[in-house]
Amino acid sequence: MLRLATILIVLFPLVATAATTLKISTLYPDGTTIVSGLKKAGKDIAAQTDGRVKLKIYPGGVMGDDRAVERKIRIGQLHGLVAQGGAFSSAYKDSQILNVPLAFNNYDEVDAVRSELDPVIQKGLEDGGWVSFGLLDGGFAYVMSEQPVKSIADLREQKLWLPANDEASAKAAKAFELSPIMLNIGSVLTSLQTGAVNAFAAPPVAALTLQWYSRVNYLTDMPLLYTFGMLGIHEKYFKRISAEDQKVVRAILDGTFDTLNAKSREENLSAFAAVQQQGLEVIKPNEEQRKEWHRYAEHATAELVEEGEISQAMLDRLNGILAKQRDGQ
Repeated sequence: MLRLATILIVLFPLVATAATTLKISTLYPDGTTIVSGLKKAGKDIAAQTDGRVKLKIYPGGVMGDDRAVERKIRIGQLHGLVAQGGAFSSAYKDSQILNVPLAFNNYDEVDAVRSELDPVIQKGLEDGGWVSFGLLDGGFAYVMSEQPVKSIADLREQKLWLPANDEASAKAAKAFELSPIMLNIGSVLTSLQTGAVNAFAAPPVAALTLQWYSRVNYLTDMPLLYTFGMLGIHEKYFKRISAEDQKVVRAILDGTFDTLNAKSREENLSAFAAVQQQGLEVIKPNEEQRKEWHRYAEHATAELVEEGEISQAMLDRLNGILAKQRDGQ
């Protein structure tokens, strides 16, 4: 027993100081603000934990789409991902509340809602097994197309891309009576080049970063939905880190995501002008067409509630914050 105790005493420091490398996948390409920010955070974490915790970032979708990444997280090949909020909906359905179609008119409304609901979303995800560190502004998604789109009828005539494996988007498309082409994000540019797809809904910054803008001619001036991203690390891997090192990781990544969120907002605002400078013509639906878009959006939202994609309680909370914000303007 004495010999065993001696061995354990000798080995304990080695176990306690064993390095943990958190492997994170993202579709954001290398060199973007997000990936650069994560790499810097990784260096800071390694420095402040004396190398006990490191981040390894796999950018540009090299680890596959969200479904492939989830499988790799389950078997421990990866430990987390940076993805759109909908990627985490299986852990917390109401994480999609910010994606309600045509919910927001402007960024002031987004900020009013996020100031109240961001902590709720993070708490819900953590209860569902994902440690997160703040939301990233993804900007408003707009329809961009080869042919002008003003009305819902115009949109139905397009070969519209939507992301594969996104149940909420698929159900919203059904409510709009659309027949989208569901593809992984890595297939979109090729599909635009071949004509298999001729329209998509995305934030302008994504269209610029992924070069999609080069295959379309028009942008419909309707903020179809607000998008956001986030980093989620599965709790079973995060809990392997000592409590003290967890605090360091949280502090650094919380600060990093505050900074990245602000930078992303700036990029999203400038990207709207940038796509116009690249030759895209802005199409403005008339008042009657806007009303039609909103009628279908309300129907789509009701369908999402009915099918359990978001809860009525959370939708009521969203609408309450928006009503208060609009009354104050």
